[in-house]
Amino acid sequence: MGYPDTRLFINGEWQDAADGRSLPVRNPVNDQEIGRVAHAGLPDLDSALESSQRGFMAWRDFTPAQRSKIMRNAAELIRARADSIAMLLTLEQGKPLGEARGETLAAAEIIEWFAEEGFRVYGRIVPHRSSLSTRQMVIKDPVGPVAAFTPWNFPINQVVRKVSAALTAGCSIIVKAPEETPASPAALVGAFQEAGLPAGVLNLVYGDPAEISSYLIAHPLIRKVTFTGSTAVGKQLAGLAGRHMKRVSMELGGHAPVIVCDDADIGLAVKCMGAAKFRNAGQVCISPTRFLVHESIRQDFAGAIADFARDLKTGDGLAKETQMGPLANSRRLRAMTELQDDAVSKGARVLAGGHRIGDAGNFWAPTVLDDVSLDAKIFNEEPFGPMAAIRGFERLEEAIAEANRLSYGLAGYAFTRSLGKADLLTRRVDVGMLWINMPAMPTAELPFGGVRDSGYGSEGGPEALDSYLTVRTVAISHA
Repeated sequence: MGYPDTRLFINGEWQDAADGRSLPVRNPVNDQEIGRVAHAGLPDLDSALESSQRGFMAWRDFTPAQRSKIMRNAAELIRARADSIAMLLTLEQGKPLGEARGETLAAAEIIEWFAEEGFRVYGRIVPHRSSLSTRQMVIKDPVGPVAAFTPWNFPINQVVRKVSAALTAGCSIIVKAPEETPASPAALVGAFQEAGLPAGVLNLVYGDPAEISSYLIAHPLIRKVTFTGSTAVGKQLAGLAGRHMKRVSMELGGHAPVIVCDDADIGLAVKCMGAAKFRNAGQVCISPTRFLVHESIRQDFAGAIADFARDLKTGDGLAKETQMGPLANSRRLRAMTELQDDAVSKGARVLAGGHRIGDAGNFWAPTVLDDVSLDAKIFNEEPFGPMAAIRGFERLEEAIAEANRLSYGLAGYAFTRSLGKADLLTRRVDVGMLWINMPAMPTAELPFGGVRDSGYGSEGGPEALDSYLTVRTVAISHA
């Protein structure tokens, strides 16, 4: 299977940019160009906006059952094409083929769940206080055309969550997908096209992120903005949206703490957190990053997770034996070097990895650091790579305070056999998602989002639909 050039999808048609511009797409295994992606300019964005408005005017009048049928058809197509879509995803992003296939199949499940959740977008009747001849109704309507901005680390997962919520609510949507990983989201959009989605309801563009975001967010046709990415960029986009009174949801950066108590099952903690830490080479917003381990078991835990890291097979994601692929780009390699050098200069010990693998591609060895100082960069900046940083604690309250010290609040993890400690962690660790004695298991029916600088709004559960809907009051008197 070859890797295709990726075009824009506007008004139900695949097309090149109006001015013919395109960008290279590179395989992170060897940094070789494998294809091109169309680079949208302002005329393309204007076409997408006009198309999205027309699409919205039609789509909002589809019944929930009609929307659901088309969405479920798209899910079936994606499931049938999972192997070929996963191949594209691995070629452009680097993650192992099994992870790519899992992401693709999960997309089908997300679409199906939202397709059914649309049946439960209810208004209500509110009795009038004094007149039986007056009917008061609360009505929920789709907010309008949506602008969505998605990252490269999960190029299908992050698109499908936004698209599914928008479509089931009755909105049209323009997706600005990542230039580094364009073919897999294009395959997702293609499934919706073939499933019978009307022209203009879903548009797909690529290009200069700053130009596209500033133009779409400020445009009067756009009524809702959704973004997944870094906190710094998210704050900029939220500020721009605020100036134009646009509805916003933000799923931003994280720096997930892992609290391993003195009574924890060390084997369980290593199994769960080792797999989670090195999944997608650590390029996951909910990746465990700050390991806070009780001093009485820290040496045993650190040694065990270092063994786990050393045993991982790193290589080309297309190879059957590969367990961890390359980083997505050379920028992440430089970041790993800087984070490690800083931590070591402040007293950290390298227990596993700690180096680039080979001279070609973007491979970094799964890395475990122990005795990491609180002022090390890796304990303060989201690493977004295969690097686990460990430090000890004596009292659980100390670990909770450290978990909450940073402004991030996306995800967290903990391991304990004590119901009392689990209850304290539940009440005191300030994150949007907390998993205790288990790995992260986000599904479509659960809220997905953070607090504080990790954003606001949800990408999952019934709550995900709230920001795609407007609530109106209508009162009718029959007197």
